[in-house]
Amino acid sequence: MNLMLNSFWRAAAYCLHPRVIALSFLPLIIMIGLALGLGYFFWEPANDWVRVSLDSFGWMTTIWTWLQNNGMGSLKTVLVPLLIIFAITPLVVILSLILVAVMMTPAMVTLVAERRFPKLERKNGASFAGSVTWSLGATLLAVIVLIVSIPLWFIPPLILILPPLIWGWLTYRVMSFDALAAHASVEERKTLMKKHRGNLLVIGVISGYLGAAPSLVWASGALFAAAFVILVPVAIWIYTLVFGFASLWFSHYCLAALDDLRKQPSEATIVPSKTAETSENAATNAINSVAVQASNTTVLERLN
Repeated sequence: MNLMLNSFWRAAAYCLHPRVIALSFLPLIIMIGLALGLGYFFWEPANDWVRVSLDSFGWMTTIWTWLQNNGMGSLKTVLVPLLIIFAITPLVVILSLILVAVMMTPAMVTLVAERRFPKLERKNGASFAGSVTWSLGATLLAVIVLIVSIPLWFIPPLILILPPLIWGWLTYRVMSFDALAAHASVEERKTLMKKHRGNLLVIGVISGYLGAAPSLVWASGALFAAAFVILVPVAIWIYTLVFGFASLWFSHYCLAALDDLRKQPSEATIVPSKTAETSENAATNAINSVAVQASNTTVLERLN
């Protein structure tokens, strides 16, 4: 717990570092370009498709009529963009996480290592290709679980639990691996991820809840059309900054845990010491035995 809290406040302080702020804009630039490009080509067709799909349901006609009679007919024009935004928000979150993992996490780990652990040896337990493969595998599994769990979201308490829990698991798997990839060996990484699994998952879940907060800013872009161009990039930047903070939190925690692991005596150093102690005891016993035999011989000679 002390290690987790210590890593938290250090990560929060590092978010004010100019290098961190500058790096947080790199995924933002890519995301804005991608969002504008997709919006330009697919926004209107997506609106038309969702509107036609809703109108194809007979019970939706009853709802539209009821809203119109109660002075809420304009809600129909807001609902369609909201549905599209809520549908693509998980994709934005996942893409932001991957971009941060690829572009920001290595730089965050280097920053933490340079400032806190300059003497920590790099064992390069995972390559860049291995890190990407690990991230894509965890992401694919998280997406499958997310899709399967969607029906459970309609149960009021679960919608506040399941998505952050899934994001938290994904964040824990991706960022723990990346934080240890350069400095830990394969055995050290497996040992740390197993030993600290609970705390790392807690950090991931907290990061997942923090990542859900910008969704309010993201969704408000549909409610306030005039501010859409401003609010959506702000929400994307908050996503990247939150994930950047999570990357720093994992970096501080994992590198500190790795440093502590290497300071502990290993079995290789303990076994020789025990062997040496055993050998020393055996030699002492042998010397004592020889001395006793010599003493007994002297006594017998005197008696004779």
